[in-house]
Amino acid sequence: MTFKSHMQAALDEALAAGDRGEVPVGAVLVNAAGAVVATAGNRTRELNDPTAHAEILAIRAACAAAGSERLPGHDLYVTLEPCAMCATAISAARIARLYYGAADPKSGGVGHGAKVFTHPQCHHVPEVYDGIAAAEAETLLTDFFRSRR
Repeated sequence: MTFKSHMQAALDEALAAGDRGEVPVGAVLVNAAGAVVATAGNRTRELNDPTAHAEILAIRAACAAAGSERLPGHDLYVTLEPCAMCATAISAARIARLYYGAADPKSGGVGHGAKVFTHPQCHHVPEVYDGIAAAEAETLLTDFFRSRR
């Protein structure tokens, strides 16, 4: 099987989130066969829900479609380093691989901050690949916040 990145679809979700006034973060979940099973962008403001991050929404949709609380063999593409909440959900869902774009030194929970996957309490650690389309993801975020200052 040839590797195919789904980061462009995550960037599209991030752009749509930004257009809705949400922080532009997008996520795409892909099953072991390489088919996209869920996509989402941030909706915290729209849903008045602090847990409505792109990753959480994509995981919820994929779990509902699979009829399971776990997604073994699935890959998650997200435009921004997941926060500690999202990293914990990724572990709980048993996602196999995490690909993310921009690093998040302020609120990240994978390579920064809590570093959730390094804790002994973390029951599942996905393979992590960072920096995928990082420049594009960083530009979306920078432009979004610049327009609001």
